[in-house]
Amino acid sequence: MFSVSQLPALNAALNATSALLLIAGYLQIRALRVRQHRACMLSAFAVSILFLISYLTYHYHAGSMRFTGQGWVRPVYFAVLISHTVLAAAVPVLAVLTLRLAWRREFVRHRHLARWTFPIWLYVSVTGVTIYAFLYWLYPAR
Repeated sequence: MFSVSQLPALNAALNATSALLLIAGYLQIRALRVRQHRACMLSAFAVSILFLISYLTYHYHAGSMRFTGQGWVRPVYFAVLISHTVLAAAVPVLAVLTLRLAWRREFVRHRHLARWTFPIWLYVSVTGVTIYAFLYWLYPAR
């Protein structure tokens, strides 16, 4: 079992896994492998749900982590954090709507929405790992 202090690393791993599954799903649909695409995207969604549960659990128990970096890196970090946070709020809605269109076999509309959902979801997953690296590897609180 995980302790609360291990959850940030788990969250980063879940974000990285989601990003890899999203990329794999994209490559599968480009190769017209619909079943594999579906499996990757549903797996990315499941991993993202696990991430959200873990993320909320961590912040409920531990609160927020303070960024200690100074100088030029500080505005870079906050630009990444703010864009990540704003777009992360949209991902659950976009993902559910995109999956729902596929479930209903509305593939033209699914494809149109997925062209927005995919890059936003991928950005949020990658920047989630980036934020973890900033907070826990590059500038850990002392």
